[in-house]
Amino acid sequence: MTLNVSDTSTWLPLDGLAPGFDANKASPVTDLNGQSYQIDSAQGIQNFEFTTEGLRWQAGEQGGLDEHEVFAVAPELYYVQWQQHDALQFSGSLLLDLETGRALFVAARLVYPDQTVAGQTAVDHKFVPGVISGRQPSGAEIAPSRALIGRRVQWVYSETHAYEHIYLSEQWYTWQCLAGPERGLADTDQNTVYEIRPGIYLFSWREKVIPCGSITVADHRDVNNIRSHGALFGWDESGTVAVHFSFGAYGKLISVTSHPEPYEPAQWDAS
Repeated sequence: MTLNVSDTSTWLPLDGLAPGFDANKASPVTDLNGQSYQIDSAQGIQNFEFTTEGLRWQAGEQGGLDEHEVFAVAPELYYVQWQQHDALQFSGSLLLDLETGRALFVAARLVYPDQTVAGQTAVDHKFVPGVISGRQPSGAEIAPSRALIGRRVQWVYSETHAYEHIYLSEQWYTWQCLAGPERGLADTDQNTVYEIRPGIYLFSWREKVIPCGSITVADHRDVNNIRSHGALFGWDESGTVAVHFSFGAYGKLISVTSHPEPYEPAQWDAS
């Protein structure tokens, strides 16, 4: 049977992608157990306590005690991922850089299908950088970055699943499935990139066909051996049940496109 790639109604739902997609996920670590951190940000104070019961957290009006996973991205740099158990349409991501004293909290909110408006994706991401209280921050602030623009990277999530990303601009990227159940599918979707450390980036995307979004943290310092950790968050096939799962991938830079002046990709003003 030939896949009709133009018929988006037949595309695999998020819950259909999950089996086996996490084969290359790194093992979570327990390094942060027993630790607590207060983050000072322009949006106020955020608190994160890693207890034996789970992650106890408060960020603005959102908070709770939730199961979580912690991934070691680089020495003294951790990525934390969780879903709010008493409000399943919310998930959180936290980057803690204990070396530089900086942090980035990302709040993800699922928009119910009957509440979306034209042009709105199913997932809304809010990015809140800050500093860890009691530490003298060093290095550059965690901030939006254009560093990935022009790169074409192959990502392998399992023996079955492989994709490529082409980073077009501050707002857009193109993905194509190279292997797996979505083989032959491709689209251009919204993205946001933050530089956490030189060569290490938070890359997020929000799809318009499948109601989902993702947070990934990738170490691009060795372009032939890129490592990423991430999570997908969205609605199931019925559009009523929140789906949340973590994954990992190995990446490799395929090529870099350079645009001569005055044809550099346009900057996007989010304000």
